[in-house]
Amino acid sequence: MHYRWKEAGADFLLLLVAISWGSTFVVVQTAVDETPVYTFLFWRFFSAALLMGLISYKQWKYLNYEVVKAGVLLGLFMFLGYAFQTFALTYTYSSTVGFITGLSVIIVPFGSYLLFKHKASFFSLAGAVIAAIGLYLLTLKSEIGFSWGEIYAFVCAIMFALHIVCTGHLSRKNNVYLLVSIQFLTVAVCSLIGGLWKEGSITPPHVNDTFVEAVMITVLFATIFAFWVQTAMQRFTTAAKTAIIFTMEPVSAGAFGYWFAAEVLSFSQLCGAGLILAGMLIAEVGSYAFAWYQTRRSKPSVF
Repeated sequence: MHYRWKEAGADFLLLLVAISWGSTFVVVQTAVDETPVYTFLFWRFFSAALLMGLISYKQWKYLNYEVVKAGVLLGLFMFLGYAFQTFALTYTYSSTVGFITGLSVIIVPFGSYLLFKHKASFFSLAGAVIAAIGLYLLTLKSEIGFSWGEIYAFVCAIMFALHIVCTGHLSRKNNVYLLVSIQFLTVAVCSLIGGLWKEGSITPPHVNDTFVEAVMITVLFATIFAFWVQTAMQRFTTAAKTAIIFTMEPVSAGAFGYWFAAEVLSFSQLCGAGLILAGMLIAEVGSYAFAWYQTRRSKPSVF
């Protein structure tokens, strides 16, 4: 029972992570209208690496080859997810990219089983399918074809799925603070290389209030808070449930866009958001209800 409470607390904090990502979507979108993507990613993750390094200064004495290897691997998955998502956006619609990226919710249970033999529960699989249908309705503004854009978006989904799966496995074996710090540094270095290659520079064209505020907000909430919580809390829950919970990111993005940017949500988008919520509740409540039922069955009768 104590473990179940830990799992419930972890799932709640992961939900806050998804909401924090969604809440910064409008801010990031405004910033990248003025700043190239890799340049923005470099300053976001470089600043986060410096700050996380300072927060973790007492933990550096535990640095070893294993945690460096694990942190670099997770950082590469994270960066490749962002990179292929960016490439996909140059070939196809953002709604299409958003939906295909969200298919990581379906990929995660299979990846978790293939890599680490972790079986997802029936409720997690059912919740993942329902959440994927919800994502389709939430992001449906164009027909999905078969082009480089869709291929890049699918690779992006695989990278983010691998990040979730491997975070759950590696966070149980390594120092969380060091794992997160090394991830950030890896993404910053890769973004530096990507920026110099694709954009010719990592100097922001406009260092104005919009850029500074976007970097500060994303560093504190969408990067340090979000990825530290994800890394720490995935030790107490499953990768499949984490992926379902993270489908709340576009839901919260739509809600914040509606409240603060006067964006209008269509009926199909509202239905999609409802299905995502339903999928998350099925995965969450179903697993606890089944565990309670199993516990009740195992207790001997008093009659």
